[in-house]
Amino acid sequence: MVVATGASQFQFLDALTKSADVDWAKVEAFHLDEYVGMPITHPGSFRKMLLERVVRKTGILKYHLVEGDAEDLSAAVREVGRQLTVAPIDIAFIGIGENGHIAFNDPPADFETNEPYIVVELDEACRRQQVGEGWFANMAQVPTRAISMSVRQILKSREIITVVPDKRKAAAVKACVEGKIDPMVPGSILRRHANTTVYLDHDSASRLSPMLRDALKQESQVIVSS
Repeated sequence: MVVATGASQFQFLDALTKSADVDWAKVEAFHLDEYVGMPITHPGSFRKMLLERVVRKTGILKYHLVEGDAEDLSAAVREVGRQLTVAPIDIAFIGIGENGHIAFNDPPADFETNEPYIVVELDEACRRQQVGEGWFANMAQVPTRAISMSVRQILKSREIITVVPDKRKAAAVKACVEGKIDPMVPGSILRRHANTTVYLDHDSASRLSPMLRDALKQESQVIVSS
């Protein structure tokens, strides 16, 4: 499985790791992204979050970390990509950022690369989000680059569960669900995946069209398909 570990996923991860229906000893886990140059000891490190919020809570024995502070970054990216592509990903748990990103594929996202992981430049909106979530005191502290699972690699997952709570995600949700499929709205590409479920709350769904909002009053999920 692939796991997003950002702040918007914490409540979901807490519920997931308490599931008694999963034989966690048989699970192999990868995470989506990590900042370039960030040590695992930093509170904002996604490696740190994966270990603390998933691995140690479940006893997962086989997990793979994206080493953002590796001495040879290119070699580290290639190696984790090699590990990822040994077998198909059964399920990916991801979110959508305030700027519509999936993983750290900020707009305009690369929809074409076949590399499993890529080094990306983070846009200003993405970096502001990290400050707003409390991981950094100011923009100057937020790294400008990250290692991210690529869009095409995410789409290779057999199933994608996308958890998007909070009113600050409402504009991105509307653009991804109702707008055109476009690299400027990276999450919109999920509509080309045959088995994606997007879970919203009423705040994140608040800008959707009345028809979709009415549907959400009756249903806990929206199935997004082409």
